[in-house]
Amino acid sequence: MIRLLVGILVFVINTVYRDRPYPRFYVLETVARVPYFSYLSVLHLYETLGRWRRVDWLKVHFAESWNELHHLLIMEELGGGDFWLDRLLARSVALLYYWIVCTLYVASPRSAYHFMELVEGHAYRTYNKFLKENEATLKDQPAPAIAVQYYRDGDLYMFDEFQSSHVPAERRPQVNNLYDVFLAIRDDEQEHVKTMVACQRSDTDLTLSPHTKQPTVGLTPSLNEEASVS
Repeated sequence: MIRLLVGILVFVINTVYRDRPYPRFYVLETVARVPYFSYLSVLHLYETLGRWRRVDWLKVHFAESWNELHHLLIMEELGGGDFWLDRLLARSVALLYYWIVCTLYVASPRSAYHFMELVEGHAYRTYNKFLKENEATLKDQPAPAIAVQYYRDGDLYMFDEFQSSHVPAERRPQVNNLYDVFLAIRDDEQEHVKTMVACQRSDTDLTLSPHTKQPTVGLTPSLNEEASVS
């Protein structure tokens, strides 16, 4: 089922947007944010019901959604969402996938994280191919203002927060041109893949955040236990 869901998304993006890269990335980034919203919604629901509290994971998943938001803002600045039909398709698919992932996360957290691992892996390969095919052209174009603000001039706490394989301030992308921006986005997707892999470990101590010194205090069942009680 998971590979089918990812396959449908990949088919739509690859077929409809074969020769339109920026609208393609706009749709991809609109949908890519959604699973993180699903994770946050379910985790907040569990906390509200008094089942357990996962503050560390809430932080990281919100930071991931914040990162994907800025990818989307970059694509909007590049004109990827200018056509109304592209916006309609992206938002319709995103709404559908939100509820699918919410249901999947309740039934099997590990499967929901594996789903996102596959989506982010596809995004990484898509951006990597685009960089190889358009390197010279991209290096001649300036970096969008939103990219400069996010990667260089803004508050980088949230950027560091989703880098579960790095210590804070270790990774600082260059944003001298559009090639640098897409390189940073590609590498962001790889970081998401690493985090999704870590989330599938049943023995995780919940310290996904590079800012967290000690394991989060509270009820912290394993992913297997979560699936069994959901």
